[in-house]
Amino acid sequence: MKKVVAAKLHGITVTGSELNYHGSITLDPDHCDEAGILPLEFVEIWNRASGVRISTYVIYGERGSRCCVLNGAAARTCQVGDEMIICSSTYIEENQITEIKPRVLTFDRDNSVRDRLFYDARVRDDGTVTFDVREGSPSR
Repeated sequence: MKKVVAAKLHGITVTGSELNYHGSITLDPDHCDEAGILPLEFVEIWNRASGVRISTYVIYGERGSRCCVLNGAAARTCQVGDEMIICSSTYIEENQITEIKPRVLTFDRDNSVRDRLFYDARVRDDGTVTFDVREGSPSR
């Protein structure tokens, strides 16, 4: 089994941090739905400003709020205004790489979606694997 990217929120801006909370990251369900991230799903979070990397689970905030709030210990890893990369992953067999099409959202500073992309791996006739970042949503 190989661990691969399942979905990504790239460049989402931290809108809050709540140190005295149970933990996790609070995200807008609209963003999660579009990318394919579930509540309680574990994600990796990479702070573009500081380079800090953490792992925590997702909880849903208010729909349409464009929120990105680090809670509990995770609140110590960011400042409001920091840009984050949030990535979920899945495990697949190597031969399944062409079957997945991870969705990637990129964001403006107000957390509105700027770009809708997906990752596309293909196998050539000679067996080599190619990779492209494509615009739009994959047809499923």
